[in-house]
Amino acid sequence: MNTLIRNARINGTADSWALYDEHTVLACGEGNVPDDIKSKANRTVDAGGADLVSGLTDMHVHFREPGLTRKGTIASESRAALSGGITTVADMPNTIPATTTAEALRAKIELGHRTSAVHYNAFFGLVPGGLAELHKIDPKEIPGVKIFLGTSTGSMSCPDDDELLEAMRYCASVGLPVMVHAEDNGLIARNAEEAVRRYGSKEAVPAGEHWRIRSAEACVRATDRAIELAMRSGVRMHIAHVSTAEEVRRFFRPGDTASKQITAETTAMYLDPVLADPANRSVLHKINPAIKTPDDAAALREAVISGAIDTIGTDHAPHLLADKQGGGLTAASGAPSVQFAVRMMLEYLPLDVIVRRMTAGPHAIFGIGSHGTIEPGAPSDLVLVSRTEPHVITDTEVISPCGWTPFAGRAVTHDVNVISLAH
Repeated sequence: MNTLIRNARINGTADSWALYDEHTVLACGEGNVPDDIKSKANRTVDAGGADLVSGLTDMHVHFREPGLTRKGTIASESRAALSGGITTVADMPNTIPATTTAEALRAKIELGHRTSAVHYNAFFGLVPGGLAELHKIDPKEIPGVKIFLGTSTGSMSCPDDDELLEAMRYCASVGLPVMVHAEDNGLIARNAEEAVRRYGSKEAVPAGEHWRIRSAEACVRATDRAIELAMRSGVRMHIAHVSTAEEVRRFFRPGDTASKQITAETTAMYLDPVLADPANRSVLHKINPAIKTPDDAAALREAVISGAIDTIGTDHAPHLLADKQGGGLTAASGAPSVQFAVRMMLEYLPLDVIVRRMTAGPHAIFGIGSHGTIEPGAPSDLVLVSRTEPHVITDTEVISPCGWTPFAGRAVTHDVNVISLAH
């Protein structure tokens, strides 16, 4: 069925129209709709002057399935993403089992394709001995490889430098980008030990210490090491969830994303000017890396606008409220953000910037999702963004089974509605 949407702002131009079917955009233009276009439409929608933009891509979600379905499922979390204007996602590997084998990865992708409400992709997680498994996977099956740099225990431990370099050189040879979680876990452990000494016990360390324990220095050191490995191996590297001004200053520059070897992502929670003030944060805002300071948030917003940071993700990671009880060393890290992140960012970032960093940026690096421009032949993943009366977000609106959002109590003035998802 062909749909004509008129009276929309498209690619920044008001009073525009687009004709699309269930697969692609068929035609678009400005001003009056030509008669031959009207004749092809099975239905017509008046956008009321709202912005029509490409469906957004989130390259960093934790949808919790398999193994952690009490917190969320691919079905539930993808519905939350769709509600937030996101039509393409890439899921992280740290589930149970972790997607660190070809078999586990393919099972998860197949589950995603069956149950996801949006276009679903998943990363392969590299762990010690994982290169043999990576060789079993067609590089075209996945958007990239995820490495938790410096992690020494658990299901996502990091290979040693020799194995890392060998794996990165392989990824470079087949054109697979590597996404890195960059924090120096040795420094974090020392900071945590010092906090325990100050407060008397692990349980007594308050949530307000989290950003000092998982410090800016821990991020900068690890990012420096990650980039050194990338330069030695030649791999294209994407630094996930950048949270500090110092990383921006030292490592990232504006430029054409497609031509960069080193690219960067940040998330809505690091950009947020309200959450940047530690006084406005609770244990519900405990995420890894930690949210830092107002100066860091301001520098990150400038970097997103300039293009020094190439993508915005959400790092959506739902936990039950019971998991979030405790303090800086005992409460779980992670927060469900995919449903409201775009609406929140529209309070402090221009729409066109958000669209570029969540369409063209991911596409240039990982080759999935939309280019970000609505034109004939583009996928018909389409979102209407409109101004509304102020609306206060509440936990009752949350789609995820976790039942809460870190943005509860915050007012938003935009509505985001996916009106078409390409088949």
